[in-house]
Amino acid sequence: MIRKIKNIAHLINAFLANMYYHFPARDLIIIGVTGTDGKTTTTHMIYNVLKLAGKKVSMISSVYAIIAGAEFDTGFHVTTPDPWFLQKHIKKAVDAGEGYLVLEVTSHALDQQRIWGIPFTIGVITNVTNEHLDYHLRYEEYVATKLQLIQHAKVGVVNAEDQSHQFIKRSKDQKIKKNTNTVSYGLKSGDITLKNFPLTLSIPGQYNKYNALAAAASTMQLGIEKKIIQTALKRFTGVKGRMDEVKTDKSFRAIVDFAHTPNGLENALKTAKSMTKKRLIHVFGCAGLRDSTKRPIMGGISARYADVTIITEEDYRTENLATINKMIAEGYKKEVKGKKQHFIISDRQEAINKAISLAKAGDLVILTGKGHEQSLCRRKTEHPWSEYEAVAQALKLKIQNSK
Repeated sequence: MIRKIKNIAHLINAFLANMYYHFPARDLIIIGVTGTDGKTTTTHMIYNVLKLAGKKVSMISSVYAIIAGAEFDTGFHVTTPDPWFLQKHIKKAVDAGEGYLVLEVTSHALDQQRIWGIPFTIGVITNVTNEHLDYHLRYEEYVATKLQLIQHAKVGVVNAEDQSHQFIKRSKDQKIKKNTNTVSYGLKSGDITLKNFPLTLSIPGQYNKYNALAAAASTMQLGIEKKIIQTALKRFTGVKGRMDEVKTDKSFRAIVDFAHTPNGLENALKTAKSMTKKRLIHVFGCAGLRDSTKRPIMGGISARYADVTIITEEDYRTENLATINKMIAEGYKKEVKGKKQHFIISDRQEAINKAISLAKAGDLVILTGKGHEQSLCRRKTEHPWSEYEAVAQALKLKIQNSK
């Protein structure tokens, strides 16, 4: 009941913002991207394809917004901004003469009607895995919420090899209007595959091939030439905080990644493991006041791939951090095999210091969960935070201690 009341308030807010800015999205071709994982990278890929094609395009993602070439911060822990920020920046894009907007969309924003008033030309669903079930309660409800993005889009782009695809196929006739076309993609299955649309990427990970195919399928529907799409995706070098390599002393490597779901974490660690000459050292935690069922699962994933696991804080908010870390550790202990180490270090900087101090030649340190974010929530306070600065500080300490 409380959720319904809040959603009505969000809808009213979205209506008022649209009225105030005169429904600016009507003057743009809007491409919306949602999914549990990969939506940020896919959003940036689509933006880069359209830029190379010579289109006047803006973008709003969880990392930042680019409106007519100018960059704007989208705020702390935000993927889809509130309706007033959203409509204000869409209006800026229209006033600047932009023709396209690529928008990253969360299930929360869809459920809460925060994107009401935005007519989507293309709606992309990258994947739907078990996440946010603290909010959506059931997987089927979560998929149904994601489906809202393509219910009223002219074209829906969906992953033929994702577990959600069968649900989407069953729901299509009842939930998607008849004049909506759906285009599927996959490595081997779907309308767009690596066989009929070969790609060469500069960024690692099989999951990025899915993201690239989603971007390809989307931009093809906008009339972009195949060669331009392939060139743009080959040149794409990634997104800040997504498998982003950090400078070290070159004897070992360090990567910052945003993975904070079981599926995202498994993809990140699997890719990192393939890049590691010797040991994989993993630093991560799980957010407080969010889906607690994923904590032991993610602990188990780290146990399978990492040689050294350091469990720490990640926006624990008002939850007990020790309880969160204990749940992660329980999952780790059930899965761990062989001679592996794990530590629980509550302070994230101290945890990163430990990881960097342990790193030897040929090792790879990967920090997951925070990525590009600029704050760390402890209880009710957002503290300034940067994974990149934390690594730099840890490196200085390592050098000092080695003298």
